[in-house]
Amino acid sequence: MVANAPKDKVRLGMMWSAHFQDTCAAFGMETALMNMIANPEIYEAVDEKVMDFYLKANKIFYEATKGELDAVLIGNDMGSQRGLMLSPEMVRQFIIPGAKKLVAQAHEYGLKVIYHSCGSIRDVIPDLIEAGVDIVHPIQALAAGMEPQELKAEFGDQVSFCGGVDTQDLLVNGTTEEVKAKVKELRTIFPTGLIISPSHEAIMPDVPPANIKALFDEATEIY
Repeated sequence: MVANAPKDKVRLGMMWSAHFQDTCAAFGMETALMNMIANPEIYEAVDEKVMDFYLKANKIFYEATKGELDAVLIGNDMGSQRGLMLSPEMVRQFIIPGAKKLVAQAHEYGLKVIYHSCGSIRDVIPDLIEAGVDIVHPIQALAAGMEPQELKAEFGDQVSFCGGVDTQDLLVNGTTEEVKAKVKELRTIFPTGLIISPSHEAIMPDVPPANIKALFDEATEIY
């Protein structure tokens, strides 16, 4: 129960609300992307139905937890290792309008919004900021254009970030000292404005427990 959560910790809810992913699933990804180009009104009609569901479901959740949460995580996976899965213009047309509605709804309940998308999404971070997103999740460490130093320089005064500790190679194959060094580097780049965590929300079974401990030990170290 939320009421049993520690009072000195951030209380986070997760209402995935992945309208882009679900609309694509309704058609099949290839057909959905083709409809965006050839039949956008058909794609948008289905997306509107998905959005209606999420706005209603989220309202039920927010009402039930009113005053008991600090933040919520929502999102859509729209990035690959090398770039966006669709053009920035298409993201702005088909994804950002829904993001704005979902973010505004969460803000009405006094919640900070963590917006998730895997991959290289640097080209649309300004659009997420304009949509009202408070925290971008994650910094996928090995994705193109997601270098922490550059993200801090370009966006650090406009939005916070979460992630940065690579789960594709470092946490799997690195030593505990290499993990600690990366965490310390991230803390130096982001004295504030970064929630240090694995670069994906899931830590897979191939990550040694010692590396998980090293991450959290260094992240909570008082210098």
